[in-house]
Amino acid sequence: MKVSIITVTYNSEKTLKYTLESVLKQTYKNYEHIIVDGLSKDNTMQIVKKYETKYNGKLKYISEKDLGLYDAMNKGIKIATGDIIGILNSDDIYANETVLEKIVNKFKETKCDATYANLIYMDEETMSKPQRIWNSPEGKLENGWHPAHPTLYLKKEVYEKIGVFNINYKIAADYDFMIRVMKEKSIKLSYINEYLIYMRAGGASTAGIKGYIENLKEANKVLKNNKIKHRYIVNLKRIIKTLTEMIKAKK
Repeated sequence: MKVSIITVTYNSEKTLKYTLESVLKQTYKNYEHIIVDGLSKDNTMQIVKKYETKYNGKLKYISEKDLGLYDAMNKGIKIATGDIIGILNSDDIYANETVLEKIVNKFKETKCDATYANLIYMDEETMSKPQRIWNSPEGKLENGWHPAHPTLYLKKEVYEKIGVFNINYKIAADYDFMIRVMKEKSIKLSYINEYLIYMRAGGASTAGIKGYIENLKEANKVLKNNKIKHRYIVNLKRIIKTLTEMIKAKK
């Protein structure tokens, strides 16, 4: 099974190197890495081109104006040729060298349509100090549960069935997408009880208190538009879950 890894970049010169290297270290080699750049003004594209030869033809990239993060992700999905598609942010890394191997094995073993796992938010500067530990065992949407999006890998047919990211959402389009996945009963999800992604704290949806409040506001719209009952309670449960995970990381 071929895996398409999509990485969206915009002025990502400080972190992209580590993302690219974590892909190159993977033991599973049947993949393509798609870089979708939004006309970066720094050295992002120079870094991409520098690493191109190391990929032996497995790297694709475009650099053009887009309508934001999720529009860029949609572009990557459109040109992906893999059987499985996943998103790897430009400041995140795979937790170890066997992540893709474990993901593909889970698809083969369970015949699932999508798989997800655990992740750890790391400190922004060194990526060595856990800030939040996100375990994602199967739960209910009504209880504020959803997979950790950076760990979510799906068959290409899932996008064909439920559509791509709604670019009307600026922060929570991934939450909207996952709700649509969870509501579609024909889609089989399978859980990998391992930490597969180290996510750098401080991204668009995690940038401090202000960013968190904006995230909650947009998440409320997502719940309303998807006709989820008791949306304020669902959001409250999401907050409690997040705080619990952050406390756990500090112990």
